[in-house]
Amino acid sequence: MLMKTRGIVLRTLKYGERQLIADLLTEQAGRISCIVNMPKTARGRNRKQLYQPMMLLDIEFDLRPTAQLQRIRDVRIDTPYSSIPFDPYKLSITLFLSEFLLHATRGEQQNAALYQYVAASMQWLDMTTRPAANFHLVFIMRLAQFIGFTPNLDDYHEGDFFDLRSATFTSSAPLHNDFLRGEEAMQLRQLMRMRYETMHLFRLSREQRNRILELLLVYYSLHLPAFPELHSLSVVQELFA
Repeated sequence: MLMKTRGIVLRTLKYGERQLIADLLTEQAGRISCIVNMPKTARGRNRKQLYQPMMLLDIEFDLRPTAQLQRIRDVRIDTPYSSIPFDPYKLSITLFLSEFLLHATRGEQQNAALYQYVAASMQWLDMTTRPAANFHLVFIMRLAQFIGFTPNLDDYHEGDFFDLRSATFTSSAPLHNDFLRGEEAMQLRQLMRMRYETMHLFRLSREQRNRILELLLVYYSLHLPAFPELHSLSVVQELFA
């Protein structure tokens, strides 16, 4: 069956001399892996540029439910980026998020709300002229609600612990080590209120930002099987003062 959908590139791998395998998050089919023919011409080089990480595409492909690799028939840019390719900070964030999403959305079925959240977030990052130091934190925190493990932040009382496994506040320490205590547990509710529009108001040091990111990745690793250490983590940890 021929399917037309919007898709976001998460990763590409060279396959043979003139083919790529591309992992995409799509609006209509969820996560798919596609094989792409690359002509050995200038057109082929131009076509390869379409498959850069987090590119927003319109694609047409043969949907074969039992096939591991779908075959793309037509592709074009859905929304071009105007600043991300030329801004080293935005580009580094983009590369980190593409690796993060590659693992966080593995096996994801059709989820139009998830796709639309990711696409709208990337468009916001591309267009903003405000500081974006906290963008990846907001992105990751708010993504959880689209893949099924939003933390329950309604029942906090002063002195509570936050159980990262059950994603709830508790009055006593859990019988494991995956929890937040004291100030970190208290600050979680405030951090979850961050939005792209207001994140510049949260003055975080690099150390604070990296600690929050570390905890977010621990949280995801507890809720997603085989969630790995990310190769691009060290790069994004060095961004922004």
